[in-house]
Formats: sequence, structure tokens, C-alpha cells
Amino acid sequence: MIRRLPPALPALAFPALALSALALLAGCTMAPDMPRPAPAIPQGWPAGDAYLRQSEAGLPSVTYRDVFRDPKLQAIIDRAIANNQDLRAALANVASARAQYRVAHAGIFPGIDASGRISVNHGANGGGSLNGGASGGGGDTNTSYSLEGGVTAFEVDLFGRLQSLSNAAFDEYLGTEAALRAARLTLVAEVANLYLQLAADRTLLAIARDTEASALRSVELTRARLQGGIAPRTDLRQAETILAQARSDAAQLTTAIAQDRNALELLVGAPVADDLLPAALDGTEDQLAELPPGLDSGILLRRPDVVQAEYRLYAANARIGAARAAFFPRISLTALAGLASTALADLFTGDAFTWSVQPSATLPIFDWGANAGNLADARAQRDLALANYQKAIQTAFREVADALARRGTIDSQLGSDRALEEAARDSLYLGTERYRGGIDSYLNLLDAQRTLYSARRTLAATRLARAQNLVALYQTLGGDELMEQPPSPRPPLPRAAD
Repeated sequence: MIRRLPPALPALAFPALALSALALLAGCTMAPDMPRPAPAIPQGWPAGDAYLRQSEAGLPSVTYRDVFRDPKLQAIIDRAIANNQDLRAALANVASARAQYRVAHAGIFPGIDASGRISVNHGANGGGSLNGGASGGGGDTNTSYSLEGGVTAFEVDLFGRLQSLSNAAFDEYLGTEAALRAARLTLVAEVANLYLQLAADRTLLAIARDTEASALRSVELTRARLQGGIAPRTDLRQAETILAQARSDAAQLTTAIAQDRNALELLVGAPVADDLLPAALDGTEDQLAELPPGLDSGILLRRPDVVQAEYRLYAANARIGAARAAFFPRISLTALAGLASTALADLFTGDAFTWSVQPSATLPIFDWGANAGNLADARAQRDLALANYQKAIQTAFREVADALARRGTIDSQLGSDRALEEAARDSLYLGTERYRGGIDSYLNLLDAQRTLYSARRTLAATRLARAQNLVALYQTLGGDELMEQPPSPRPPLPRAAD
């Protein structure tokens, strides 16, 4: 008579499948409902003399290549995105947050383990061996074999504690992704600002050297007039002051240019070739495009730092659900199925198969207020995250409003500075001719030289401010994020009221 043996693998898998079915019951969470909070800012941008009239064309759709059209600057930005160490650190943070979410999410499901064991016992009594045991040395040696597989300490998430922790980890992961986009946006803006600062410093250096050359000619002229007995010695000393000032400024700007390049190469993470660096502001500022911000201030909700704060708020809210679930019983199941035999040949026979299920439940009765404290802390952390979220929106609104206020007046200031520079240049020409003709004293000529020098430097600073204001609008409005939607949030789950 041949006995039909039950298949081993289905028998091993039955307890695990049963527990997996129980895991499907945990589809809810005790976290309170968390709709997106209404931003505590006006719906439109400020209006007034300092602000431009904004179009109602909707959201802008741009990339940094649309705003920064200089091919050299684009090449530097591309290298910075590829090599910047801060950006690489942000990428590592995203990978870490993704892994932490996987760990938290895996806790919802049962883990299946398998183990095997061989036990050898040697006794002092005489006799023969049992089931393949070897005898010798005055005693019996018994060898047994076992193979077990099953689920160990699986928590049935009936009250959503593990699901809430998983949701919190996922929201933290999405917030870290938003932080990566914020870091990328900041990097692009910093590279553009340093590129423009380098161009402005080279323009200022050219102005200082032009002034130095002009002052040197004045010194030579006054020295000749002094030797001819026409001009007093004071004229020579006054001419030397503007020459010394221009030389001092040239030395300082030479240092600033080297430091600008060092800072730029630190952002890029690699040396920057000379042919990629700007020679001056001329031709550089013209490569910047206008960025219409649109009318609705709701676009700030798409800024990466605001998105990051929003996901942190969701994560803090999910932890309330985990803290609430701690008040309820934790139901754990342990299921083992295996084969055990004293003979290796009989290990996979039907009589050798064993299985067991050991459910347990733990109900907190008195914990000296620990669970209540954890719940109060989770709610306080949610309120803190909500305040940080609203502050992030308000800060973003203030930054955009400041940039718009500057944009609304910078062109007028630039026009006035150009007129000042033109008037100062003509005044210096007239003063030089009058001094040569002996009509005016050198003091008037010196004043004209200083006025022109200051006017040229002021004009260069205003041109830089206008260019960097366009960068500020690009950054404060979210830059490329205006084209990219934030990651899709996790599907909503049934939640309890707060």
C-alpha cells in the first residue's frame, strides 16, 4: 500500500497567505483629514507706483534657458547642475528618504523567513543508534533535522498605525524631492548672479583703468604747468589724489574678479574656461529675458520650498494617526510551518510536517501618560508644520513682491543714471578745456573728474541691479518649477476627525 504524501510547499504557504489576507484589512488610518490649508496671502500682487502692471495671461512657462539666453552662461549652469556637490548631497538625501519609505511601507506586510537546523545529541547509555545515528565511545548519538518557514511577529494593522507611519515616510520622501528641486533652483540663480557679478566687476575695473589713464594725463598736464610757473603745486597734488584713488580701486577690483571666479568654480564644481567667462556687462545683460509673473499669487504654491513645507505638514499629520493608534491593542500573529525528523530520508514525509499559529494581543492599560504625551507632541508638531507652511508662503510672497517693486522702478533709475553719466562726461570735457585756457581753477576740474568716475560706477551698479532683479524674479517665482508639477501625492485614505 502506497500512502500519498501532502505537497510540502502549499502547506508552508497557507499560513502566510492567511496572514496576507489579514493585512488587506488595514486600509484605513486614524490620521485627521488634512486638506491643503488656504494660503494666508492676497490673491493678487501689490499694486502701486513701485510695481509694474501685471498681465493676466496666466502662469509663465519658462526654463532657465528661456531667461538666461547667453550660451556661455547656459554652458556654465549645465556644468554646475552636473557637478555641484550640494546638489549631489540633495540627491543622496532623496535616495535615503526613498529607502526609508520602502522600509516603513514593508512593515505593513508579513515577512516570511525560512530556517533549517541539525541537532546532534550524544548520550552516555549504551545501545544502538537511532535513525541514522552513529554509536561509539560508550553512548548513543542521535541526529535530528528540521526545516521551518513562516511569519514571525506580524502585526495586523487594524488601527492604521503602520499605514500612518508609511504615509509619513512617503510624504517626507516627496518633501525631500521638493528640497532637491529647491536646491537646483538656488544653484541656477547663484550661478547666474555670480556670472553677472563677475561681468560687473570687470566693467568696474575697466572704468577704474580709464579713470587712471585720464588722471595720469591730468597729472602730466599740471606738472607741466607747474614747471612753467602757470599752476600752483596744489593743482598737482589734487590731480594725484584722483590718480591714487583709481589705482587703489583697480587693485581692489582685480582681487574681487579673482574671488568671483573662485566662487563660480566652487558652484560649478570644476574649473571654468576663460572663454566661458564674461568680458563685461556690455552684451551680457542684454541676454536676459523678461519673466512675466502672472496675476494670481497662487503660483507660489508651486515653488519647491513651499511644496516641501506642504509635504512636511502632511507627514506631521500622518504621525498623529500613528500616535492615536498606539492607544488601541496591537494584534500580532506568529505562524510557523515546517518539517522535523530524526532521519534525513524521512524529512519530507507527511508525518514529519508540523505547523502552528500563535496570535497575541497587547492592550496598553497604564503607561504613565506616554501615549497621551506622544499624541500631544504629534499634534504640536502638526501645528508647527502648519505654521512653517504658512510662513513659507508668506515669505515667498514677500520675496516676489520685493522683486516686483524693484522691477517697477529700476528702469527709471537706470535712465536717470545714464543721463547723469552723460552730463558728467560733458562737464569733464568742458572743465578740462576751461582749465587749459586758464579760465577755471583745477579744483573745478578735479570735481568734474570725481563726478564722472562716481557716475560711471553708479551706472554699472544699476545695470547689475537690473540684471540680478531678473534673476530674482526667476528664482522667487519658482523658476523651472513653473513648468513642472510637483510629485503626485499618495491616494487619499479614510481618516478620522481630529
